[in-house]
Amino acid sequence: MSNVTKLFARRAQRIRTSLRKNAGGRPRLSVFRSGLHIYAQIIDDAAGTTIAAASTVDKGLKTSLKTTANIEAAKAVGKLIAERAVAKGVKEVAFDRGGYKYHGRVKALADAAREGGLSF
Repeated sequence: MSNVTKLFARRAQRIRTSLRKNAGGRPRLSVFRSGLHIYAQIIDDAAGTTIAAASTVDKGLKTSLKTTANIEAAKAVGKLIAERAVAKGVKEVAFDRGGYKYHGRVKALADAAREGGLSF
């Protein structure tokens, strides 16, 4: 494993540990960002289950996007994950940005999820 990968994994683990301490039983909105896609999941750590998930790979979303690797695509995923979470009765989550900086696509997804009805 390269040094960059090790540092990323340490940063992600540090963030998740902090979230578990401060989440207060809320589910976690986890974000994964690749070069081509962005994925979001709402995870209940106590039960170990995924409550809702959305990504740019979803068939309905993928066809409506020009490209899946930009801020507009992240906003669409944020709105979709918020709709699915609210439909399942989840309104408050803890935001897990992984090891990513809070800017660009990650920030766009978070802002769109807030607009969609999630609070964190």
